[in-house]
Amino acid sequence: MLGAMNTTAKTTSRTASRMRRRAPLLILAALLAMVPAHQALADKDDHIEARELLRRGEIVPLARILDVVQQRVPGDVIEVELEREDGLWEYKVKVLTPTGRVRKLYLDARNGAVLKIKDD
Repeated sequence: MLGAMNTTAKTTSRTASRMRRRAPLLILAALLAMVPAHQALADKDDHIEARELLRRGEIVPLARILDVVQQRVPGDVIEVELEREDGLWEYKVKVLTPTGRVRKLYLDARNGAVLKIKDD
């Protein structure tokens, strides 16, 4: 009888341990479920819009932007965004430098000119 109770206690302990490890994932899933559907789908066709902007000559290719970024701030690109700011298209590029610093570059998407560089 004591052996059965000991096994039950171990099983309960393992289950509680698994639940503690999974709790952050469950919380994240619950938070994501609360995001309105239109926000979750808002970025679904961004690549199509970016290609159309490129085709019309309103933005320069990402490869050109990345070349400019590497010349100004060498390192690993960890994030790229294309956003419309005050009516103008702007690339925002985050770079992890070899020293471990994260820098954010803002570039004019029409011509690749660096507008601003800041620490992130």
